[in-house]
Amino acid sequence: MITGPTDTVKRARKLRSEMTLPEGVLWRVLRTRPGGLKFRRQHPAGIYVLDFYCAAARLAIEVDGMVHDSIRAAQADAARAHFLRSQHVATLRVPAKRVLEDLEAVVTRIVDVCLERVGKLQQRRENSPVPLHHPADGSPPLAGEEL
Repeated sequence: MITGPTDTVKRARKLRSEMTLPEGVLWRVLRTRPGGLKFRRQHPAGIYVLDFYCAAARLAIEVDGMVHDSIRAAQADAARAHFLRSQHVATLRVPAKRVLEDLEAVVTRIVDVCLERVGKLQQRRENSPVPLHHPADGSPPLAGEEL
């Protein structure tokens, strides 16, 4: 689970009560666990606070308003995306205007992306090699010493 330092956690708690209108509208649907997926709102991740986060899919959902149109905001968003990628978390950006205009399509897209990522993550886990012994249990027995 990705998290952050104490000051980021405190800021995330504060932001939960100060959500924007598009975030609040989207949260009312995401909290019902569409597609059987659990979402967290205003989730701390390092020094950042993610608008929404689906841990099963390792996906951050960012609702972008007009404030994200500036060059400075674009640079900050790029830094955040770089950090999240280093933590193996993908980012899905959703325009705030789209949330207000077509909420159903936005939720469908979010669920589709999450389910696709969950499937890929499960497939990776299934295809990863399983160790023949547990290093914490010591080295494997020598030939002829097996029980």
